[in-house]
Amino acid sequence: MKRTFDLILSLSASLILLPLILIVALAVRLTSPGPILYWSTRIGLHNCHFQMPKFRSMRIDTPAVATHLLNNPDQWLTPIGSFLRKSSLDELPQLWCIIKGEMSFVGPRPALFNQDDLIALRTEAGVHQLMPGLTGWAQINGRDELPIPKKVRLDAEYLQRKSLVFDFKILWLTAKKVVARDGVSH
Repeated sequence: MKRTFDLILSLSASLILLPLILIVALAVRLTSPGPILYWSTRIGLHNCHFQMPKFRSMRIDTPAVATHLLNNPDQWLTPIGSFLRKSSLDELPQLWCIIKGEMSFVGPRPALFNQDDLIALRTEAGVHQLMPGLTGWAQINGRDELPIPKKVRLDAEYLQRKSLVFDFKILWLTAKKVVARDGVSH
């Protein structure tokens, strides 16, 4: 049921948002050198790797680490990078991963391949059994501001509570947070 919901919603959203996706792609192209999309190796279901696209919000010479590990993340942002991140528009290309079945709308956010501490804690908690999501319980409870152990606790709570009704609640709360630009630190 969840896969059917994800597929219908992602295809519908892709069609509805196509003009916005094209505008953002053009804005990225016009405001900084480099590719429009940034593909990063992420950890998916059962700790398998997959390639996840985002609209590029960082310069092409940015180190390939989690943003919170950069000394001064703002120095690496493109001219529109901060806006893309705070508005979550940089996440729109991930609809492709949902269509392909590598992600879901709701689940733990996919870890970077080199976030060994996060991957280990999620595996220990059984969270690696979940399809990663565009949004999740941890994102609406703190997003970038949460320390890794708290993120994993919230991801594990989602594992215990997961249901279509809970997913709808998370999607609703995510929409409210995105509109308010709440919980984004860079």
